Amino acid sequence: MCLAQPWLYGRRWLGATRRCREPDVCLAPAGRVRRRRPRRFGDFGDAGMVTAETAVVLPVLVFVLAAALAAVSVVTAQLRCTDAAREGARAAARGESEGAIAQIVASSAPEGSAVSVSEEGDTVTVEVSAAVALFPGLGPAMTVSDSATAALEPGLVRGQAALGPAPP
Repeated sequence: MCLAQPWLYGRRWLGATRRCREPDVCLAPAGRVRRRRPRRFGDFGDAGMVTAETAVVLPVLVFVLAAALAAVSVVTAQLRCTDAAREGARAAARGESEGAIAQIVASSAPEGSAVSVSEEGDTVTVEVSAAVALFPGLGPAMTVSDSATAALEPGLVRGQAALGPAPP
């Protein structure tokens, strides 16, 4: 094998002119030979940059992912409170008792939610609130709540459900 094979360092020709020892086997052109520049202590160039950048960016990515999951958890709890308040308002408008309303709301509200029912004239308002942990077991909790108002059915007395077919 020919010892005069060229080496590329960057895009420049480095080294001196040298003749091939085996001219009948050598495929390299005669003349200049590319050689690597010897490395000096501390001359590492860009070696390890990707590792350093990853070490800096990875904790930030983990934090952003955790924040996104916490936001999704809070929005989900808010939607569940909204749905539970609407179902409770519908039940209260039909004339259900407060115990039945609380049971209906508890079926779709987040765990540990509080329910309050208030009646003003011919309308009834149901408010549902719940505490949601941003990072379960690690951090603070956030309170989400929502309320829904519905008109009472005409001729109904509170606590006395309307007669008719049972809901499916």
